[in-house]
Amino acid sequence: MILAHGEIIDTSVEAAYLDKMYENCVATLNKDRVLSVQKVINACDILYKRAMNGEYDELAIPLLTMANISYERFISMARLFSREELEYKCKIELGEGYNSLDSLKNGTRRMLRPLGILFHIAAGNVDGLPAYSVIEGLLAGNINILKLPASDNGLSVTLLSELIKIEPDIKDYIYVFDVPSTEIVTLKRFAHIADAVVVWGGDEAVEAAKNMTDTKTKIIAWGHKLSFAYVTTNAKDEELANLAFHICETNQVLCSSCQGIFVDTQDEEELRRVGLHFFELLKEANKKCGKTDIGMRGKNTIRLYNDRLEGRKDWHILNEDGVSVIIKQDSELELSYMFRSLWIKKLPREQIIGNLKKHKGHLQTCGLLCSDTEKEQLVNMLSKAGLVRITGGHMSRMYPGEAHDGCYPLREYSRIVEID
Repeated sequence: MILAHGEIIDTSVEAAYLDKMYENCVATLNKDRVLSVQKVINACDILYKRAMNGEYDELAIPLLTMANISYERFISMARLFSREELEYKCKIELGEGYNSLDSLKNGTRRMLRPLGILFHIAAGNVDGLPAYSVIEGLLAGNINILKLPASDNGLSVTLLSELIKIEPDIKDYIYVFDVPSTEIVTLKRFAHIADAVVVWGGDEAVEAAKNMTDTKTKIIAWGHKLSFAYVTTNAKDEELANLAFHICETNQVLCSSCQGIFVDTQDEEELRRVGLHFFELLKEANKKCGKTDIGMRGKNTIRLYNDRLEGRKDWHILNEDGVSVIIKQDSELELSYMFRSLWIKKLPREQIIGNLKKHKGHLQTCGLLCSDTEKEQLVNMLSKAGLVRITGGHMSRMYPGEAHDGCYPLREYSRIVEID
């Protein structure tokens, strides 16, 4: 499936479009006018209001059910497309006067301009994320080429097609291709055209992006990251319950999802107490959210059965009804089995920086559950270790103006032009 010039076209004509991609992009850049940010925001706001009126429920609800995403979470994600949120995002990321930058003291004029052409290599762990990545590129005025993830279910093309119908002026700034990651030659052609490759994924995805570009092309990498909770003995039950709900709601597939819990203790009995208590909260949250995918439940059951057969004497495995907690004796940050299975480990606060700093570049969110009197000290330690988001129990809540992995995307997608 291809989306080009506002039309959905069969993949069979992909080669013909590829041959003209650079020429078409240059023709768009040659136009006297620049893409109006306000027109992009207006179109997104209309799309948001239609979603709020239920016009896309026929498409959205089956996808939400498949991904085990609540309708409330869908509404919170859709709100990011509203005028209020997007205007706030532009002001936070680019500054109040981004439309007209002040001159330097010597009289040199300054203009904020797009990089030009962005090639987005999207991840499939969040429905709608590929489309939102393109919208961020549009807000900075760029032409956007999107490679769909293998797991895309048509939502991205639908959203972007609807956006173009609302505002036809943006049709020459959006290209979507359903190209497999194995088609390296095609991906290299996209990367060669682009001023920057925007890659959503882990180390392998970033390395692959680097291998398909030359030194003239900027690499902008988002995720995959590791996130966790840090719990002290003063953590409130309400926050622990929120954390359990977050784990079940996200199934731990997001960069901001909790993979495990570090407990501020050296005492094994204290660690065990926290683990047993949290397991009860996780079971309650699992009942409220409804069971996760049967295939993933089965996969985790086999993994845990295998762990028991291997005689992991230093592990205490708790599992029931599709959720599990593994109490471990080491203090290493690691990916969990996901889908409502997490680890719990000891990490005294004096060891936070030394233990986590070695994971530089992979750290994102910490759900910090402690007393008010402990918070500032622990925030200081966690930020020094490399964390870029510190939250409460709801670790994946999205707020307008938030950075991506500690950076503002609209700044990454823009450049300053100075004129004497």
